[in-house]
Amino acid sequence: MIEVVCNDRLGKKVRVKCNTDDTIGDLKKLIEAQTGTRWTKIVLKKWYTIFKDHVSLGDYEIHDGMNLELYYQ
Repeated sequence: MIEVVCNDRLGKKVRVKCNTDDTIGDLKKLIEAQTGTRWTKIVLKKWYTIFKDHVSLGDYEIHDGMNLELYYQ
């Protein structure tokens, strides 16, 4: 289990526990459970890389304690 921190820079910071073999879509659904925002409206980025829903966290080399940027569309 790893813990990923997602910050939307508007005052909302979400800590989510997940596995490295989970997909980005699974992570978005866990964020939806904590924030109430529909997972289809969530965009996760790191610098200028937009993470795609079907790729796993391990493939993107997302590790324990990593910070991701949380945007809404």
